[in-house]
Amino acid sequence: MRFPRLLTIATKVVKDTLLSLPSEIRNEAGDCRIELTEMDALIDIDEDLDPDLLGLFEGLSRSDGLPETPDEMPRIRLFLDNLWDECAGDLTTYRHEVRITFLHELGHYLGLDEDEVAALGLE
Repeated sequence: MRFPRLLTIATKVVKDTLLSLPSEIRNEAGDCRIELTEMDALIDIDEDLDPDLLGLFEGLSRSDGLPETPDEMPRIRLFLDNLWDECAGDLTTYRHEVRITFLHELGHYLGLDEDEVAALGLE
């Protein structure tokens, strides 16, 4: 599937997921930038990225305090090409994986570590 279509679907999934969250969490999530991108477009720019990543949280979490520099600004990146590949071209699975990956990275933004995120079933 072509990226514009993956982007349209993922944008709706993320929006619907945000709307389904309690207002307190939704409000906090509003302070975190969300990028829906292609890993293929970034791997040449940032060689440190694992080429198989589905999502990534960068910057300071809510529990770290307020950012003071641009590179401390919180950001969630979802790698739509990798998510699509992970789902072997199944649209229902893709929607599910976008949602789970977004919630996983949002958990990191809210201050949860890998074990705490996994305990919520967001692996």
